[in-house]
Amino acid sequence: MKRLVIIPTYNEKENIESIIRAVIGLETAFDVLVIDDGSPDGTAGIVKGLISNEFGDRLHIVERKGKLGLGTAYICGFKWGIEHKYDYIFEMDADFSHNPNDLPRLYSALSDDGADVAIGSRYVSGVNVVNWPMGRVLMSYFASKYVRTVLGIPVHDTTAGFVGYRREVLETIELDKIRFKGYAFQIEMKFTAYKCGFTIKEVPIIFVNRVLGTSKMSGGIFSEALLGVIRLKISSWFRKYPRKS
Repeated sequence: MKRLVIIPTYNEKENIESIIRAVIGLETAFDVLVIDDGSPDGTAGIVKGLISNEFGDRLHIVERKGKLGLGTAYICGFKWGIEHKYDYIFEMDADFSHNPNDLPRLYSALSDDGADVAIGSRYVSGVNVVNWPMGRVLMSYFASKYVRTVLGIPVHDTTAGFVGYRREVLETIELDKIRFKGYAFQIEMKFTAYKCGFTIKEVPIIFVNRVLGTSKMSGGIFSEALLGVIRLKISSWFRKYPRKS
């Protein structure tokens, strides 16, 4: 079974080498694909050095011109993973807020438990977030509750960005119809997979706020997600979703 971890980057020179080594060093074999949006801090150069000097065909990079959005970075990575015939495709942050040691647990939910989508969930067993300001914790937690209620999906952490997919999910859900580019992208992917009839399993994780580098989160991103949910719900009334085969 081929497993791929997609890591989108913009100015992650402090973290990128460490996160790559942590993922590739796992006992369960995962390849890594970095999608870099023209980081001016030299992130891409660090990755290319690791490819040529050490990791070869275990590590890959796609360089894009400028910041094109988180969602489009993952769509690019998903298409790359499908093209290269990976059986399981994962998404995670570069800043260690997602613990690489949890990747085998997400993989197990897919390969052993029969899930089609596995979510590294902050909220399925309480609130498991470390080093976030309380205001941000509450905003994130209640945003997920709001999304769950409006969209009617059985997911506690609807905005989670630590997710694994069977390739069949990404081949089915019509990636070119995914519209959101920011963090609302995470909501749209889960909702679309659910509407297509795929099984979703949440795996409890502890989310730790980044130590190095600068967060890309903002209040505007949350606003986009909250307003986008209404648009997503309304558009779903008029769309026929492809079904799981």
